[in-house]
Amino acid sequence: MMPVETSALKLAVVVAIGSAVGGVLRFWTTVWVARVLPTHLPLGTILVNVAGSFAIGAVAAMFLGRWQASATTLWPPLLMTGLLGGFTTFSAFSLQTLLLMQQGRWVDAATNIVLSVVLCLGAVWLGWQLAIPQQA
Repeated sequence: MMPVETSALKLAVVVAIGSAVGGVLRFWTTVWVARVLPTHLPLGTILVNVAGSFAIGAVAAMFLGRWQASATTLWPPLLMTGLLGGFTTFSAFSLQTLLLMQQGRWVDAATNIVLSVVLCLGAVWLGWQLAIPQQA
């Protein structure tokens, strides 16, 4: 366990290291899946999102649930925010939705699902539209 005075800079460095590793793992995984299972579906992304969601559930249960790790330990930010956040942000969305459900906040969970999917798809579409050259 880290002492209580764990600095914000130390946490940021730990998250950055985890993010870098997670991002590289995501890249390698999606490239590998595309080579092994060529299809029109983004199976690599789906695999990454499902694996990341599974992993963040397991890590959260260990550190935030069953083990009740101290808030000053560097493992949760390294693994959850850093590694899995870099690997897939869908895992964070999945965990947050699960926690809402476990708290019996079903309307909040459903709202989180609908808003996240609709707004993110809308944002992707808008970004796409703004980035492509307009025909005169």
